Amino acid sequence: MGVKQLFDLGGRVALITGGSRGLGLQIAEALGEMGAALALTARKAHELDEARTLLSGRGYTVSTHASDIAKPQAIAPLVDAVLARHGRIDILVNNAGTTWGAPAEDMPLAAWSKVIDLNLTGTFLLTQEVGRRWMIPNRAGRVIVVASVAGLRGNSIMKTIGYNTSKGGLVNFTRALAAEWGEYGITVNAIAPGFFPTKMAEATLAQVGGDVISRTPLRRLGDDEDLMGLAALLASDASRHITGQVIAVDGGATAL
Repeated sequence: MGVKQLFDLGGRVALITGGSRGLGLQIAEALGEMGAALALTARKAHELDEARTLLSGRGYTVSTHASDIAKPQAIAPLVDAVLARHGRIDILVNNAGTTWGAPAEDMPLAAWSKVIDLNLTGTFLLTQEVGRRWMIPNRAGRVIVVASVAGLRGNSIMKTIGYNTSKGGLVNFTRALAAEWGEYGITVNAIAPGFFPTKMAEATLAQVGGDVISRTPLRRLGDDEDLMGLAALLASDASRHITGQVIAVDGGATAL
């Protein structure tokens, strides 16, 4: 098999959470270009409509499914809808996430729960459902977890204890699940982005963007193409012997 064939995603279906904008939309663009049919989910229907218009205009097969995966009761209906529309789920990209800024001593329990329920518990429940319903019975699958460099170390720039904790949990979720599901031919890997100018990060970057760039060896933030190559790799047969790995896409910031 040649390299182009290894990266070919034709005939495969990718379910991408938080796929209507930001990093999720960037990953959807990459997988669509490589031939995958796309099933995007997010909470806001109008943002999904905009994403579908963009991606279908490029000739990609796209379905959209408004859902809130922070609610456990939403998980099975979402998977039902994607399987009814596409018949399979070969690639799961767990990208949906939220954050809350507050000093640890002042973090409200409701805010902590909001972050953990979506970033960690929602990811677990959706991955469990997709694995049980499609990937394990078919003994194949690619799970991609969008973690963060915030899950790899502490930091003094952001006071986001819930977010950092959830992303650290996702890092070891990736390793633990890779160890369990390897026997089924399923790979589980994580991408750990550094700072990208997304809607979630814009307030932080407005305050400390210059400092972030000065501490980054490549002296730049991530842009709207920087996750594409890695996402295509981890979704494809080119990564069939890579599992349980967490790869930082941060301009070298975590190398310091």
